[in-house]
Amino acid sequence: MRTFHLIRSLAAACVLAIVLSGCQSLGTDGLAASDAPDDISGPAASAIAGDMVSRLAEQIGPGTATVSLKQDSSPFGQALEAALKGWGYAVVTDQKTDGATSTVPLAYVLVPYEGQVLARLSTNSVELGRAYTVTQAGALPASALSVMQRG
Repeated sequence: MRTFHLIRSLAAACVLAIVLSGCQSLGTDGLAASDAPDDISGPAASAIAGDMVSRLAEQIGPGTATVSLKQDSSPFGQALEAALKGWGYAVVTDQKTDGATSTVPLAYVLVPYEGQVLARLSTNSVELGRAYTVTQAGALPASALSVMQRG
């Protein structure tokens, strides 16, 4: 049984790597356009957003930037904005600032795959990815965190 779990985790990590390296339509600033399915529950969206933002804070520092977020209308987009604010980030969603404020553009993609959800957060300097198992109570990480830093 443990071997099956290991093989499944390895397969999820491989799929995550393929998704992270695959072509996506690009939005502004060369980032993938934000997209998340509407059928992910509120508790699952909140759990995924909370985990991913905590990992983002490890990479760019907690509450050190104004994040420019172009949302879709999904529960994850709303949960991500709340998680960012909870970590002390200022969030602009209309892509406009006063010009004196430098922003960190942030894009996200959630992709359902074989009973799991593959999540990706992208900035100009770092890209994070992880697979999650969605439960009725929320979501649990199903893979290690993938971190790609851009130079």
